Amino acid sequence: MTDRVFPASKPPTATNGVPPGANSAPPPPAPTTVNGNGTSNGMSNQKPQVYIPANRPVYRPQPYSRHHHHQSRPSCRRVCCCCCFWSILIFLLLALMAAIAATAVYVIYHPRPPSFSVPSLRISRVNLTTASDTSVSHLSSFFNFTLLSENPNQHLTFSYHPLAVTVKSAKSGETLANGTVPAFFSDNKNKTTFRGVIATSTSARELDPEEARHLKTDLTRPRVGLEIEMRTKVKMQMGKVKSEGVEIKVTCRGYEGTVPKGKTPTVATSKQRTLKGLTDNVGLSVKVWKWSF
Repeated sequence: MTDRVFPASKPPTATNGVPPGANSAPPPPAPTTVNGNGTSNGMSNQKPQVYIPANRPVYRPQPYSRHHHHQSRPSCRRVCCCCCFWSILIFLLLALMAAIAATAVYVIYHPRPPSFSVPSLRISRVNLTTASDTSVSHLSSFFNFTLLSENPNQHLTFSYHPLAVTVKSAKSGETLANGTVPAFFSDNKNKTTFRGVIATSTSARELDPEEARHLKTDLTRPRVGLEIEMRTKVKMQMGKVKSEGVEIKVTCRGYEGTVPKGKTPTVATSKQRTLKGLTDNVGLSVKVWKWSF
């Protein structure tokens, strides 16, 4: 702060007609003023004295730390770990919800797969001929059987496409005959029976040497093992939920029969009996499940 001298508000008046200042002592010297830089007008060449306390730490600027700047931001590793954690957590929650929904559906509707059986199988003709002048073999066969389909569910219905039927030799797996079962609808707690299903193989069918050799070995046995394979697509409906289409394969195994010598057909018998009074060993495999709402 600088000291400033302000003049009096009123000038001095003359006393006894003598002007101010006359016959009086000379005025005192003007006080020195201190400039803003801390120096006086008459002592401008002297350096100012700065007082520094003894216990005051000296400020030293710290160098720029690049590592410290990056530590203030979240690292990529932390972000990746957070994303993985939340993704796994969401997946586990969805899996838990799906398991709870599936359990509820199973408890309420208790779905079960359909059952198939072949109560009777007749062998009318199985002829394997080989031309004497060539190595080409021909197969002529005729099978007649009854197919029974049962839907054990109370809230689940099935709509079947036409079934492709194949009669095979159980020993070698070679095809003996082919047939078709028409499309049908299986309602709740319903049984559907198809009588007189025919599977044949015409004499125009030519066999390769390896296939003919396997069939010749199988047909020379006293009793020939047979199995019936059926492939189709089925649409299922449970309440308002419908499936687009499911490929299924049904295999009925455990049949044995003799090759007829004349025109009289023979009846194949089943070696095994399954539960629910079915007269064959049935295997059901499902390939693709596609549901729609």
